[in-house]
Amino acid sequence: MVELRFNAIRPNGQILSGTLSAENYSEGKKKVNLLIAKEKLKLKSVEKKSTYIYKIKKGNEPAIKGEQRAFSKDEVEKALSKLGYQVLSVNKYMFEWNPKPPPQEILSFVKISAELLEQKLSYSEIMTLLINDIENKTLRETLKQINNDLKKGADSQQVFLRYQSVFGKFTSYMLGLAAKSGNMTEIYRATAKFLERRMQFRKDLRSALITPIITMFVLFLAILFYIGYIFPETAKLFVRFKIPLPPMTAFTLDISEFLLGNIGLVLFVVIVPPIIFWRYISTKRGKMFFDKWLLKIPVVGSLIHKTLIEVFCRVFYTLYSGSAESIEPIRIAAEASDNAYFEQQIKQIAIPMMIKRGAGITDSFAASGVFTETAISRFHSGEETGTIKNTALQLANYYESETVFRLKNIIEMIQVSVAMVIMIVMIGLTLVSAETATISPKSPFAK
Repeated sequence: MVELRFNAIRPNGQILSGTLSAENYSEGKKKVNLLIAKEKLKLKSVEKKSTYIYKIKKGNEPAIKGEQRAFSKDEVEKALSKLGYQVLSVNKYMFEWNPKPPPQEILSFVKISAELLEQKLSYSEIMTLLINDIENKTLRETLKQINNDLKKGADSQQVFLRYQSVFGKFTSYMLGLAAKSGNMTEIYRATAKFLERRMQFRKDLRSALITPIITMFVLFLAILFYIGYIFPETAKLFVRFKIPLPPMTAFTLDISEFLLGNIGLVLFVVIVPPIIFWRYISTKRGKMFFDKWLLKIPVVGSLIHKTLIEVFCRVFYTLYSGSAESIEPIRIAAEASDNAYFEQQIKQIAIPMMIKRGAGITDSFAASGVFTETAISRFHSGEETGTIKNTALQLANYYESETVFRLKNIIEMIQVSVAMVIMIVMIGLTLVSAETATISPKSPFAK
């Protein structure tokens, strides 16, 4: 996220200045140009907020160094001079890189904030404590900016949403909403729970899917290396002396010759499809297709599906305050699922049904096609009894317990399956090698 300041002139000659935030400089420049065209202004300059390193001293005291974010070098010099310092130097960072903080840092910030809020500390005190202790530079500087903006009386929701590239869209929304709500502690606690569950699920999913896939891919490369390089060097010696080869050795040598004779095709098949697939799912259409397909994977798809419902219900429970204000909680809960297909079905089917046709939550959720029969049944009971908020929490807890238990079983099953595949491959290679080792040339005296 970058901050830009623009200076423009109105048709009457009045000078106008403003700031805005964007994902990157080019996007921010587009926003500025659109605003200039809309208001019929004349653009004078656009400045990007950057980090400046300064060196200052006061009187006979030793010189000190520090850094400050500002829109220009002159701005930093004037601010330090007003504080009574002698400015020795101010230099802009040549290569400024602010990577997004790791999820663990964001979770730690939210969890600690929730705990300190329970201890009745003011939010200003909490921010000051955390800013001094957080080691991640990007998160620390972001919190400084947020704290300064809040002290100036800025709207908390707008402030946090400005930094959604750091926190993520859902987390920024929740933290901004918390400061305006009457239940700040509960929202922070719920956000921490959500982040913790999402992080744990992704970690477990990597163990269940990504690690075995990488293991199988490395095993595949090892087999290619053995068949394509190591094995032929031995087997071709027998061919050269016209020694008959046993069946497995002959078959393996045929595969080796095919691979070596079509090395370009092999590399194309191994490298290009994954790249094309990765590029495709990076597009909006590709992500939609992938997220929909993800829910249909045998065994794991059902697990992912129920986890999405759990996340939706947990967020919905936190934000829901009554049937008259259910649309916004449903929209935010859908976005929190982080699944394009799940989000689309709720936004394009369920929500329009509620707004245009006046349908209830149960009928709208059922029409979206992304909720299980169990979830629909529970929402129906909650809607009839007026306890839909508690029903959402019950569903979230139920699916959390089920998915945690099932995921552990799936991980164990996949690990055993991968071990079995590795064992079978190793046995096959051993048999081929053993068969090759038993080949012996015929004696010249044999009849």
